[in-house]
Amino acid sequence: MDMRILKFYFRKSTILFAGVWLLLIAALSSVYAQDVTARQGIVASAQPVASLAGLEILKKGGNAVDAAVATAFALGVVEPNASGIGGGGFMLIGMAEGSGVVTIDFREIAPAAADSTRYYRSAGSFDSLTNRGPLSIGVPGVVAGLSLALEKYGTMTLSEVLAPAIGYARHGFEVSENFAGMIFQNYDLIMRYPATAAIYLRDDLPATTGSLITNPDLAHTYEVLAAKGPEEFYLGETAAAIAKSVRQQGGILTAADLQQYRAIIKRPVAGTYRGYRIFSSAPPAGGGTHLIELLNILENYDLVAFGHNSAEYLHVLAEAMKIVFTDKDENMADPTFYNVPVEQLTSKPYAASRLPYIDPDRASFSYQSPQLVTRESGNTTHLSVVDNRGNMVALTQSINNWFGSGITVEGTGILLNNHLADFESVPGRPNSIEPFKRPVSGLAPTLIFREGKGFLTLGTPGGTRIISALAQIIINIVDFGMGMDESIEAPRIHADGQILQMEGRIPEEVRLELQQKGHKIKVRGDFDNYFGGAQGILINEVSGELCGGADSRRDGVVSGY
Repeated sequence: MDMRILKFYFRKSTILFAGVWLLLIAALSSVYAQDVTARQGIVASAQPVASLAGLEILKKGGNAVDAAVATAFALGVVEPNASGIGGGGFMLIGMAEGSGVVTIDFREIAPAAADSTRYYRSAGSFDSLTNRGPLSIGVPGVVAGLSLALEKYGTMTLSEVLAPAIGYARHGFEVSENFAGMIFQNYDLIMRYPATAAIYLRDDLPATTGSLITNPDLAHTYEVLAAKGPEEFYLGETAAAIAKSVRQQGGILTAADLQQYRAIIKRPVAGTYRGYRIFSSAPPAGGGTHLIELLNILENYDLVAFGHNSAEYLHVLAEAMKIVFTDKDENMADPTFYNVPVEQLTSKPYAASRLPYIDPDRASFSYQSPQLVTRESGNTTHLSVVDNRGNMVALTQSINNWFGSGITVEGTGILLNNHLADFESVPGRPNSIEPFKRPVSGLAPTLIFREGKGFLTLGTPGGTRIISALAQIIINIVDFGMGMDESIEAPRIHADGQILQMEGRIPEEVRLELQQKGHKIKVRGDFDNYFGGAQGILINEVSGELCGGADSRRDGVVSGY
């Protein structure tokens, strides 16, 4: 047998063995789950050194926005499988002294040539074209969004906040077991594109735990960005390199598409849950609208009386989820192209009108959308920041599937997204693909206030599971009195069709009761990253202490001082 193949399978067995230890570590972390506390500032992100990048900025006197931008750029280096400047996202900013909460929408847009004739030419053509590769790439928005946030609400320069990320890209970072597993799982995709393979493979084999990954091309790209500003990415040599690389691969994204991209400041969607004021991302991010809708429905029930993760509670929760995901599939789109009924979907009367669809004894509301079930992606990242002035940031960014399109732009280190896959797979729908349209997203970076004071910043990756995970975390805190980390680590469920997905830690007797109510159950791992990787910071209402939690389902870490 070829020695390279033997080495490949040896590494495979090593990664699988390591996975057993990861599960054990995750279980222990749940038993001893506790908040990380701080007084001056705190950063929660999906990767330890990214959190340290944000903390470094806070210690230098930067505010929450400065730290969030630094952390986001760093994540593009050290968690490149989930985000980076080749992608997009949404950011919520709540300044302690200012004009309320704002959303920055830096979601990707479809190129000018992305018309229905090209993508819907035959049955199944959309899926094949947008799964991975050059025709799946939307115009990236991260650089525009982070730069806009820094300009409007930050206190530091782009050069200052890029410094930690440049250091990580230039000098390298150590591969975690989780990241090694991601590289291994996506080996075939990475091998397909030489510029991507050059970064994440060693002798044509997946980089292993403990090895060092550097990305000198990305370090240079960041240095040029620091020197010349965001215009370089959309108008300069970087833009030209992106357009050339995509064109050579057979894609349609052009320099003109990059030139016309703009990030947008807009009002967030807003609602309440048991007296707490909730702000979340606005369309085309459907996560915020439907998180509020889900909480509005559940507010009609005495969840504490049901008991945490009891069969009664999980049944009502699952049935409410099905309703909400139906509404999301039917109504959510880019508001520039479609009049999204946000006011109705987030209203208390509308939630009350949904209650008759929930039978307390039977899983009677079953709806399955092929788009939601088969196309959702959990390969995103979230970060939360609070500073000593009380400024709060929630930022979720993504390149869609693990390693996005798979294409790294030659000479730049930029891994490009595959977010055109988030459009509807059939024409004539609110979320069907059109030139310059932003695809629907489940992202829901969220800020919560109580009596006008900042209380919580929260978010998670996970596709449609973002909505269900955030609702459960919020309920864990508000209804069941859990701390930040405890609420994140608690077992989760998800239901957007006929199958009720749940983590294995939910007791067997509860599963049996749910099956008796008619639920078809799929049991996943005890700490399964299918259910996201939440990061959150809670501000203690009495002491003012900052309490951070990071999800052990991923490599989440909280850093504070």
